Amino acid sequence: MCGIVGFTGSKQALDMLLEGLGNLEYRGYDSAGVSVFCGGAIRTVKAQGRLQNLREKLACYPLEGTCGIGHTRWATHGEPSDQNAHPHTTEKLSLVHNGIIENYLELRAELSQKGYSFVSQTDTEVAAKVLDSCYDGDPAAAIRKASSLLEGAFAFGVLFADRPGEVYAIRRGSPLIVALSEEGNFITSDVTAVLRHTHRYFTLEAEEIVRLTPEGATVWGPDGGTVEKTILTASWSVEQAQKSGYPHFMLKEIYEQPEALKNTVHPRVLSGLPSFEADGIPDGFFQGFDRVQVIACGTAMHAGMVGRMVIEKLARLPVDVDIASEFRYRDPILTPRHLVVVVSQSGETADTLAALRLAKERGCPVLAIVNVAGSTIAREADHVLYTYAGPEIAVASTKAYSVQLGIFYLLGIRIALEKGRIEAGEARSLTAELLETIGKTVRCLELSPALLEIARDYQEIRSLFFIGRGFDYPLCCEGSLKLKEISYIHCEAYAAGELKHGTISLVTPGVPVVALATQTALLPKTVSNIKEVQARGARVLLICRESAAADPGVYAHRVSLPDASDLFMPLLSVIPLQLLSYHAAVLRGCDVDKPRNLAKSVTVE
Repeated sequence: MCGIVGFTGSKQALDMLLEGLGNLEYRGYDSAGVSVFCGGAIRTVKAQGRLQNLREKLACYPLEGTCGIGHTRWATHGEPSDQNAHPHTTEKLSLVHNGIIENYLELRAELSQKGYSFVSQTDTEVAAKVLDSCYDGDPAAAIRKASSLLEGAFAFGVLFADRPGEVYAIRRGSPLIVALSEEGNFITSDVTAVLRHTHRYFTLEAEEIVRLTPEGATVWGPDGGTVEKTILTASWSVEQAQKSGYPHFMLKEIYEQPEALKNTVHPRVLSGLPSFEADGIPDGFFQGFDRVQVIACGTAMHAGMVGRMVIEKLARLPVDVDIASEFRYRDPILTPRHLVVVVSQSGETADTLAALRLAKERGCPVLAIVNVAGSTIAREADHVLYTYAGPEIAVASTKAYSVQLGIFYLLGIRIALEKGRIEAGEARSLTAELLETIGKTVRCLELSPALLEIARDYQEIRSLFFIGRGFDYPLCCEGSLKLKEISYIHCEAYAAGELKHGTISLVTPGVPVVALATQTALLPKTVSNIKEVQARGARVLLICRESAAADPGVYAHRVSLPDASDLFMPLLSVIPLQLLSYHAAVLRGCDVDKPRNLAKSVTVE
């Protein structure tokens, strides 16, 4: 969600801020702004809409100075507008904020009684004026006092008017890192914002306060004592975070899936068997668990749904999958013999993090599957399996989903082996088939031209259905999510056998239906469901394996995938769904990488 960049150093801050904010556009936003120390005072410029609007404003109000903060806002409190955009300023300071202040209404009332007035609808302006009321010349003490009055999650970047050249920051819940370079030093929501300038960074822990100067960074802990931080090195290159000639990040990331899968899966195969010893998980770790609880949101949850089927099929171990935002509120039954698996691309998803903390409170070991080293979820989980997908910039997740599937396949085989459900020979055979299927993903990318032509049929449609059975059903859920989030076509996913229980009333002549039929044992039943919708005038796109024998009379279009076993077909079938969504969005003129109202890293509940 919202992006923060702060800089102090030897270069013009405005250039650094705008570059960094541009690199954070993938997070989703509806307004932007900057504050810069300029001529001995803090000057602020804000604009609703894209960064280009801010740049056009700045052409009329140039800000020269070497210290400043910037922000891209994703609206939570108050509509997108110049007034509601960050930074929010007072005579004493300027502040940018990621997160939500839950008690802002009570604080706003208290501040109003003290004579403060407000020009925006935001919780952030309240936070800025709480900090203003606490400030008596000691920035760190004021930030600490203000933090104690605030409820909720936040990351703040702050300039104090009487401290030129210094940037202050604190976090609770929302991510924030400090990056160090020879040109100066940064705070930022995401290291991808500053990769052109440095790969050296460290993460701030909860309630830690940092002061940046051009020379370095000082960190204080919650007790006021100084903290020595370990410097990390980002492994991503600038090129990885750029489009590399592709028209959109999403298309680039779809095509990066074969390599991402290899990078994630191959290093965890030892002597032909899945092994997590290099991740700090010893052989035998899974023997003592009698249940698995998977917790995730959105695309990661769909990966978890496939993971459930893989683990249950191979290991015969019960698996539950919960939406993270609902998990805490149903008072879940958990015991130390439950392995809790949390899945998050960013490692900062607020709902998933809250579920993780609940699981730990209940005494459950937590295994995290994340893509970002040093993220909050990675730090707080007991064990971490990193997905080596590299940066995923497009809001719609693609390669992150595939590598999450790769991890779940490895887990399923490993757990089955340790539980004695399969022998080592069968485990080696399954692992070899997993690696072979990963190699076939390249062939799925070759379907892109055919899917572009099919997508032309979807340019003007208003509604669409996905149907499938078995492993195909969670893939339908993921395909539906992709299509609706980037093309804005209303679509729904259904287990094909459920059509007759009400949904088929919505199938009328001309309604498109995407039917996944990759499961050999279920193909006749799925074809029967296809005939049901076709009899009511549906226009069917059939996605099946090359060897599938299907009557051409039951579909308008067919996409044929390389053959693999039923177990591993989800690795292949997701790619045409992604490409179909991408092409439909492009043809409809949508902003593919930054769909409306959405954000990449969802750091509020």
